[in-house]
Amino acid sequence: MATSSGLLAGRLALVTGGGSGIGRAVCSIFAREGAILAVADRNKSGAEQTVSSLPDSSQHTAYETNVASATEVSKLLQDIESKYKQVPSVAVHAAGINKDNFLLKLDEQTFDDVVNVNLKGTFLVNQALARAMVKWQVQDGSIVNISSIVGKNGNLGQANYAASKAGVIGFTKTAAKELARYKIRVNVILPGFIETPMTAGVPENVTQMIVDMIPLRRMGTPEEIAEVCAFLASTRSSYITGAVIDVNGGLNF
Repeated sequence: MATSSGLLAGRLALVTGGGSGIGRAVCSIFAREGAILAVADRNKSGAEQTVSSLPDSSQHTAYETNVASATEVSKLLQDIESKYKQVPSVAVHAAGINKDNFLLKLDEQTFDDVVNVNLKGTFLVNQALARAMVKWQVQDGSIVNISSIVGKNGNLGQANYAASKAGVIGFTKTAAKELARYKIRVNVILPGFIETPMTAGVPENVTQMIVDMIPLRRMGTPEEIAEVCAFLASTRSSYITGAVIDVNGGLNF
């Protein structure tokens, strides 16, 4: 059973993109803080591995979900409600992809693929979850969306990714305004250069160049993002909504 103490004791939490990287770290930190996890990912085995790594793993559940599909997102919420007889009161939407190329070489399908997962997926998950929260009259609801520093500053070879993540920022600010009346808070985190599968493929010389630009002189860890997520998901951040929080070691390239 969930621990009786912790920032999120007894709360049911949905984490998308929970099969790896930041999403997996969020699941670990949330479980430490007493939450029950619904772990969603396109990669079912990744989500299952996350669940198996959590304490009291039998109370957590893995779900295979494509966040760019309204049908699958709707089914995800229905399945969670059916299993737990409640809906999540907190969520971290960390699902995202990148398919990088320079603007002059970027094809339409690659642009669409990234926007569909990163931006449309944010819309679909937030909308479905907020509707469920309103229906169940959830108190102290909290949604944390994961954007990127690239959504604020842009980056070479990432026009599609930057556009999608900038959209997440604007979307979150609007959702926060609209959902406040239902006591649902919505905030967005902008990670910097974090040690995840997404950054693992960056050439070593490029990685070093970026690290040299970071005032703290190192890459961040997924756990450092997850700790901020836990704060925003908890009632300790009860007067914070519509906030855009940089977690980037001071990097503003």
